[in-house]
Amino acid sequence: MKNNRSAIKSLFLCVSALTVSGAVLSGCVERTTLNAGEWSLAYDARTNGIDITKGSKLIYDNVYVSYTLSDSLVSSRNYTKHTVSTEKIKDDFGEGYLYEVTYIGDKLPLLVQSFYIYPEKEYVLTDFTLEDASGIATNYMAPVNVDRMPEVLGEGENNRALFIPFDNDCWIRYQSHPLTFTDLTSYEVTAVFNNASREAIVVGSVEHDNWKSAVTMGKGTRYNIGSLVCYGGAADKTTRDSKPHGALKGAKVKSPKVLLGFFEDWREGLEAYARANAVIAPPKPWDKAVPFGWNSWGALQFNLTYTKALEVSDYYKQNLQHNQFVNADKLVYIGLDSGWNSFSEEELKDFVNRCKANGQVAGVYWTPFTDWAKNPEREIKEMPGCRYKDVYLYANGKPQELDGAFAVDPTHPAIEAMMKSISGLFHRAGFEYVKMDFMTHGAMEADRWYNGEIQTGIQGYNYGMKLLDKYFGDMYINLSISPVFPAQYAQSRRIACDAWNKMKDTEYTLNALSYGWWQDRIYQFNDPDHIVLREATDGENRARVTSGVVTGLFIAGDDFSKDGPEEVKNKAMKYMTNSEINAIANGEAFRPVEGDGEKSENRFVRIDKDGKAYYAVFNYTDKELKMTVALERLGLDSAKEYELKELWSGAESSVRTNLEVMVPACDAVIFRME
Repeated sequence: MKNNRSAIKSLFLCVSALTVSGAVLSGCVERTTLNAGEWSLAYDARTNGIDITKGSKLIYDNVYVSYTLSDSLVSSRNYTKHTVSTEKIKDDFGEGYLYEVTYIGDKLPLLVQSFYIYPEKEYVLTDFTLEDASGIATNYMAPVNVDRMPEVLGEGENNRALFIPFDNDCWIRYQSHPLTFTDLTSYEVTAVFNNASREAIVVGSVEHDNWKSAVTMGKGTRYNIGSLVCYGGAADKTTRDSKPHGALKGAKVKSPKVLLGFFEDWREGLEAYARANAVIAPPKPWDKAVPFGWNSWGALQFNLTYTKALEVSDYYKQNLQHNQFVNADKLVYIGLDSGWNSFSEEELKDFVNRCKANGQVAGVYWTPFTDWAKNPEREIKEMPGCRYKDVYLYANGKPQELDGAFAVDPTHPAIEAMMKSISGLFHRAGFEYVKMDFMTHGAMEADRWYNGEIQTGIQGYNYGMKLLDKYFGDMYINLSISPVFPAQYAQSRRIACDAWNKMKDTEYTLNALSYGWWQDRIYQFNDPDHIVLREATDGENRARVTSGVVTGLFIAGDDFSKDGPEEVKNKAMKYMTNSEINAIANGEAFRPVEGDGEKSENRFVRIDKDGKAYYAVFNYTDKELKMTVALERLGLDSAKEYELKELWSGAESSVRTNLEVMVPACDAVIFRME
């Protein structure tokens, strides 16, 4: 970026989508406006803020930036001089305009506030940089500060704001809040919307290399939030941190880039947010079909043995694969979870070979950023002379414990040595799929990192994930407990962890799908965790399987070894071999129909490119559920008649205008409409 800007660099460009104007008072430019498509950005010199308008609606009012410097909070309002410039840009987002305000202040670093406007997009992007040749250190940079949000949504009775968690650990839940809170912090992104009209603002970070980001909303009215701040520098209990966010240091530092959007439908807004992230960090490629298969943790857990693993592989071959339980590549994935290290290397190779002979892909498990023994004096065998106390991520001088394990430093060479050793074993054995678990440990803020260039927890996590990609990148990588972002290192991620067989497990999984379904735009697939059928009612079985296929993929978890219960084998034949149900699991997640559930939404819809629509309804209660939905609310044409088939019962009918549904207690139904 150039430091010296003329007041208006772009002099009334002859482009129909763009106009630049300035109102001059007493010899200075008081207000400078950029019009590009439906977007209008206006810098007001009196407030050092930017008004952002879409069409005729003021969306974000007087946006300014803030940051910390020497423990003081500084904002663009503290600067005394400014210049404004505009220029054309063309990048991976498309063609557009860069609108920049450069601030100069006494004894303050140079501040350049940038907006990236693409006339065809429903959002603008913004970030800012600080420059000082003597160096800067800051652990908080907020590209978006709005002291009082405009009345964007109107006086709807059902205005909501979303809480999005940083990761999926400790059974944390997504939440759709009425606007009655005093303050609310959502991580990386939020949507504020009216559930009836679905109009929404969406705000969130689209860069995840250096910062953990969050959006904080202050109290407003029941119709509108008050203040809004989107910042890099989040570190608290929800990010699993016990010390402040690390500080970025250098002659020039940059904030996270933030999306500011306004959408007719909050669901489209979150999907657009996900796609914007994928422009910057594309999902890890995968040219094969969505995984179907089995994971040992669902039932066997630490009772996993070499013999049982072989028996499960054989059971799938003999009973399920020729009965519709395969993916589009006619394969299933048989995965060993924690406990595989009781196998010898030869047993691991034999297991992989048995899977291959059975038309299967063998999977395995690892936790790269943890020490479960919590024994500081234990030597790391992959690096003789190095002990675990040498590789811990310390906070305030103490090892950091989460989920019963100490966090280790992803940048320490001993951790890379372990990666090299474990990946070597997995490759020698022939594994092609690996589930990586307890990843949040590697993203914690710390007193220091072995690699002195690392300054923040998320930088350390990216460093470690790049090493994982180096050693395991030719395998399918599935993340279990992990941050939502960064996402480019794995093909799939558990949308919610540790969900088993009961309706509460289905509801918990669908809580994450309700407000996190859009994550299949930053990963190839969302993973609903293992589908367990044992010791549950038929309705609970239908609901749990349905929760899997509407989320994206289908990994079962029961004990199918020879001594495994006949009950679950009978259930598997009944609930895992429905070809019409299984065909739904193509990796594309369903959207929620509504966004105002107290815990989880219970209605989800997907409309495929071939015109077929699917509508799933869950009943989390112990009483029969009856409900009616307008086809228009599902995104269908209410003037047309649709042929309807409920895929569990096979019942067929037709529907026009409104669809009436009855769901038994603790059960689910799913309709195909065409």
